[in-house]
Amino acid sequence: MSRDINRRGVLSLALAAGAASVAPIRAVPAAVSRTAGAEQSGATVAPGVDPRSLIPPELLRPLDEELAKHGKLELNASTLPALRKRDAAETPPIHSGDVQQRVIPGPIGMPDLNVYVINAFNKKGGRKPAILHIHGGGYVRGSAAAVVPDLQRIAHELDCVVISVDYRLAPDTAFPGSLEDNYAALKWLWSSAAQLGIDTKRVAVMGESAGGGHAAMLAIAVRDRKEFTLVAQVLIYPMLDDRTGSSRSVPAHIGAYIWTPASNRFGWSSLLGQAAGSETVPYGSVPARVSDLSRLPPTFIGVGAVDLFVEEDIQYANRLICAGVPVELLVVPGAYHAFDLIATDATATHEFRAAQVGALRRAFGFMNRG
Repeated sequence: MSRDINRRGVLSLALAAGAASVAPIRAVPAAVSRTAGAEQSGATVAPGVDPRSLIPPELLRPLDEELAKHGKLELNASTLPALRKRDAAETPPIHSGDVQQRVIPGPIGMPDLNVYVINAFNKKGGRKPAILHIHGGGYVRGSAAAVVPDLQRIAHELDCVVISVDYRLAPDTAFPGSLEDNYAALKWLWSSAAQLGIDTKRVAVMGESAGGGHAAMLAIAVRDRKEFTLVAQVLIYPMLDDRTGSSRSVPAHIGAYIWTPASNRFGWSSLLGQAAGSETVPYGSVPARVSDLSRLPPTFIGVGAVDLFVEEDIQYANRLICAGVPVELLVVPGAYHAFDLIATDATATHEFRAAQVGALRRAFGFMNRG
């Protein structure tokens, strides 16, 4: 399998409509010392830890190849248009009979949405479980089309319907635009359940990186609005806290590769329309800042141990547990952000993906299919 992350999903994802103009955002303050944040979390940080020494060889070699090919990725207002163009150019066309592209109603008064529907129309006569998938890209990049190949694998393994949505990207659209797009897609899934062969008693939300953050936001909105129910939220190295790398620093060996504090500040500032780490944020925009996490669906969270998001993801899992939510947390030793999309053949990647499928299988009530 290719190790080219631009064909796989989270960081170098295609923007189907091409490059868009980038709206200005407020200046983001420089991060505080990366080791100072350890005092805030009560952790003890060993000085001078080489992040490469923490990454196992099966993950390090593909990382070096990725960095040699594309260099160190930093997102900002200057680089974003070119990165979006590159994403679009590198996304292969979709030629598959089990994938349908649909245009569905967006939020009231907003543009229609593009979605990809995978593995619908149950020929056996019964209804299938479904996943609403939300793509990653730091809130500012990505498309539903770019993740279709990986979603086909999940859809076939579980014989479920997967719907992936092209929400409006920041900074062109700030919060709550993308949340309302994703909610509209979930609403369409429900209203089209009979047509698509979906069992609405078995619907999960899933996303990677910023898509995981969007999935967490959506799960909170679903709970609050009481219109639908979800059987699970599957959050893959989710982007949950705007304070990481801004008002809260991280040790230097955390987030050293692929997704960095600087990129994180830009992504969150773009979504929020204000500087990441500000004293207040709109309710529901930052999952880690929502005080009440009770009554959320059973949750799977998977993250690498040197991913920038590792501490915020562990903290979110702990808060869910304290709120009475069933949680499965998987921390992969030595794994950096999006390692599974770069080191595609690594044993750690196979185990990571198997854990995600296992969580979905249990949520959907399937027996072990081996």
